[in-house]
Amino acid sequence: MSTNRDTSTSKLLRLPTLLSILFGTLALAIAIVAGCSSGINSSSTPTGNSTLGTASVRISDPSTCTAPNGPYAHVYITVADIQAHTSAHAGANDAGWVDLTPNLPAAPVQIDLLGQANNQCFLATLGATQQLQPGNYQQIRVILADTASLTSGKGDACTNGLNCVVLNDGSTYPLQLSSESKTGIKIPLGQIANGGFHVGAGQTKDLDIDFDTCDSIVQNGDGTYQLKPVLHAGEVSSIAGTSINGTVVDSATGSQINGVVTVALEQKDANGIDRVFMSTMTDSNGMFVFCPLPSGTYDVVIVGRDSTGVVYSPTVVTGVTTGSTVSTVALHALPGVSAGAAVLQGQVTTQNGANPPAGTAAHVQISTLETVASSLTVTVPLVPSYSSVQVALATANNLSCPAGTDCTSYNLKTSAGPAFVGTYSSSGITLTPSALPASYIVDGLATVPASGGTADCTNSELKAPAVTPVVGVSTSVATLAYTGCQ
Repeated sequence: MSTNRDTSTSKLLRLPTLLSILFGTLALAIAIVAGCSSGINSSSTPTGNSTLGTASVRISDPSTCTAPNGPYAHVYITVADIQAHTSAHAGANDAGWVDLTPNLPAAPVQIDLLGQANNQCFLATLGATQQLQPGNYQQIRVILADTASLTSGKGDACTNGLNCVVLNDGSTYPLQLSSESKTGIKIPLGQIANGGFHVGAGQTKDLDIDFDTCDSIVQNGDGTYQLKPVLHAGEVSSIAGTSINGTVVDSATGSQINGVVTVALEQKDANGIDRVFMSTMTDSNGMFVFCPLPSGTYDVVIVGRDSTGVVYSPTVVTGVTTGSTVSTVALHALPGVSAGAAVLQGQVTTQNGANPPAGTAAHVQISTLETVASSLTVTVPLVPSYSSVQVALATANNLSCPAGTDCTSYNLKTSAGPAFVGTYSSSGITLTPSALPASYIVDGLATVPASGGTADCTNSELKAPAVTPVVGVSTSVATLAYTGCQ
């Protein structure tokens, strides 16, 4: 998984096998299990000391793939422990890990990531407030259980295991956990808001772990389902004023869109590109809400599709601060331009550094980027669908990969309309068409499989030259060719 905040329009690809390019939304999940306690420094969590800080851990997930618009009715995971370290580079077995949820190993808690939030923000609070040494915690690991006995929260539908997925038709499949189950799902510093989880002496802080559930569920070639970790964390508050909300309407009718609308909340990465921090869908009244949120400033990027197949132009609202209401955002569907989706079609190849080089597996996360102003490049969500696309699995053998490589192909549905851009104002938002024509850069971030986000290949990020989307046409994108991969 990428250490950048993305998820929204991105798709998770595993080479040499084409992973499910699910549906044009965004989101994510998790994976792991079993005792990673050997590196925990129990002396880091003494009690009864006023110089200590305290922390509680919560779980949230404003998912985009829940039924009926998405393919999943439930996604159950069982959390066995949450650990934190002040070093961004600490290994799973290094000393200094702090156990934030010491009650969980003996009594893991099962959570439905697509379930009803207890207070419209949090799905669950994991254990009592825990004391810990003051510091800036720069790495967090989430450990899932797949064999422990549950004491509470077990979903009736999850009969095949503690971690499972329930499809819209009611069928239930166990979620296989990757090799990361031995070390925990790593949330690296790049995916922790504001440069780490800061706890001062005498302070009480709430840590929220947000699961982008949908993009983390992968359907394998044999029909089984697997969890691949992508999640974010950050300090939040359980009180009012920690959300961003708004309403989306059709510009022509002024009413909510009868269809599916994806809303992405984005922040700039180290290179100044807006990456998805969190994403959600509007409800039947056209409303959306992101909560809880770490304090900060975000850009909101919206893409929609109505029930007749009309696709709306991407819409970007910049400079939205935590606690804001984004009033009403009007999406524009331009006849003959945004009537349907465009398709970007391309291939990803990987090879190792051997001489001669040979194919090698890697994880590549694909995003569609668009420059909508001279100094603003955003991640644009794919066009949302009403049901999941049939998984197209292909191996290197039948894909005719270039010599010495493994490969996979993708088809990304995008809007062909020009972006509309406006700056947030509490008095209202004025949206104007971008002076730049619709043009997408397909961006790929390669990471070592089961590494928690460790960059892979000689150049871990590759960008294909920009292409212009055309409604109803498959536009070819230059191959993203990774070399020197592990």
